[in-house]
Amino acid sequence: MPSSNLALKPVPADLRARITPQAVASLPTDYGHYQLHAFIDHKSGIEHIALVLGEVGGQSSVLTRIHSECLTGDVFGSQRCDCGEQFKQAQRLIQQQGKGVIVYLRGHEGRGIGLSNKVRAYALQEQGLDTVEANVALGLPVDQREYDIAVGILQHLQVASIRLLSNNPDKSQAMSDWGLTVEAVVPLEVAGNPQSAAYLATKKHKLGHQLALIDSHSPPKN
Repeated sequence: MPSSNLALKPVPADLRARITPQAVASLPTDYGHYQLHAFIDHKSGIEHIALVLGEVGGQSSVLTRIHSECLTGDVFGSQRCDCGEQFKQAQRLIQQQGKGVIVYLRGHEGRGIGLSNKVRAYALQEQGLDTVEANVALGLPVDQREYDIAVGILQHLQVASIRLLSNNPDKSQAMSDWGLTVEAVVPLEVAGNPQSAAYLATKKHKLGHQLALIDSHSPPKN
């Protein structure tokens, strides 16, 4: 069963007031020509990004990825996790659709524990703990990410409803509980490697992620 640690709160009428659009510019990529939207969260001071391909305002069932910042995976190409490959795959799928959104949520390193604590958790994993056990050993939440900002950004973009690119049932539930209509959840599974095998198994068995490529009967091993 999913180990839900997400903070689900009463749905406000409008989340747009918490964030302010800062700037918009074009961003040509290997996977299409996006519009890059920068936002700032007044509560935390953190800046977030939305990558938008095509016309999404007023549209329903917009293919959408809510991506948690992962410096090690997204930038350094870490093989410990599937984050970087998921980001690229989301771009490919959105390019195939001709329109879509990637909301890039900063401040989500290590499922919200921060970059330094993420490195500390890595060190504990090298000693035999899994990703969940490492957070607990550090006295930190297993997952303290919130998704209200993502909903507010999609409100700013005037997206009516989404098809969510995710393997995480907690994420789709949190988006729904914040008032966003999630028409469908589209799997975003990428092939693992020997370095990420234990991590992916832990995500499936302890965090409830829907990962068909991971053996349902094999417990995670480090």
